[in-house]
Amino acid sequence: MAIIRIFAALLLLAAVPVPAQDFGDTPYVQTPMSVVERMLQMAKLNARDYVIDLGSGDGRLVITAAKKYGARGFGVDLDRRLVDLANRTAAKTGVADRAAFYERDLYETDFSAASVMTIYLLPEVNLMVRPKLLATLKPGTRIVTHDYDMGEWQPDEQIVMDVPDKPVGRDKKSKVFFWLVPANAAGKWRWEAPLEAGKSAVFEMTLAQNFQKISGSATVDGRALTLANARLAGEEISFEFTDPVTQTRYVCNGRIVGHNISGSIQVASANAQRQLGWDAARTELGTPAHALLKQPTMQELQEKMQP
Repeated sequence: MAIIRIFAALLLLAAVPVPAQDFGDTPYVQTPMSVVERMLQMAKLNARDYVIDLGSGDGRLVITAAKKYGARGFGVDLDRRLVDLANRTAAKTGVADRAAFYERDLYETDFSAASVMTIYLLPEVNLMVRPKLLATLKPGTRIVTHDYDMGEWQPDEQIVMDVPDKPVGRDKKSKVFFWLVPANAAGKWRWEAPLEAGKSAVFEMTLAQNFQKISGSATVDGRALTLANARLAGEEISFEFTDPVTQTRYVCNGRIVGHNISGSIQVASANAQRQLGWDAARTELGTPAHALLKQPTMQELQEKMQP
């Protein structure tokens, strides 16, 4: 991990041709306050949130989260002087009880308490930390990054904003990316639902997943159905299908908790429309495709950094 830690620092240095400030041997780029505000707005931050900031620099993001929104959290950085500065600023601002900063290797940092993760790291480092984010963070955790994305993991939202005071870049623009950590929806699911005339039917569904993208197929009493408009947002799942025999349309909305889904089903037939409770159980656990992606090696990252 020490080698990775050093390499991450070298990646950062290599990517910053014009540092905003020179802190001895370690230049760093400040996130402009307009970007900090936008990141926290995109995260829909509130006083119940716990923020963890990777590459926290002078601490401005966590300090703003604590002072303006009443949130709690901490930041990690490789530079002890920046960490000391951030802690002093938190104390002067009166939020030291809610904002702390540590000189810590981000790969050895426990992320599990976070409801919001904020990140300003290089894309290569984002890819290295991505598997840990997906494996450690609770479904529904919000991730916001500045300037760099997460590779194949497409953001749920992204913006480009004008930043006249940005210390690097000729166009003076910043990108901000937002994700919700998806629940594991992959596998086989089963539930029963009442039909007309007091009858009930058994539904079975198989879902494939890659990050927040889901697709699959289903059956009702053995008849094949086609899923449409499938969507996964954190723990929230929704999709619809139509029974080709009865022309009954089902719209399902629920929340995944472990191996269960609870929610409601809107049922629309030729004769009536009604809403039913929905409780599905996973009968076979699947592995999302993103969990099988190969993590880049140190050599591959070094090759990417070659001019």
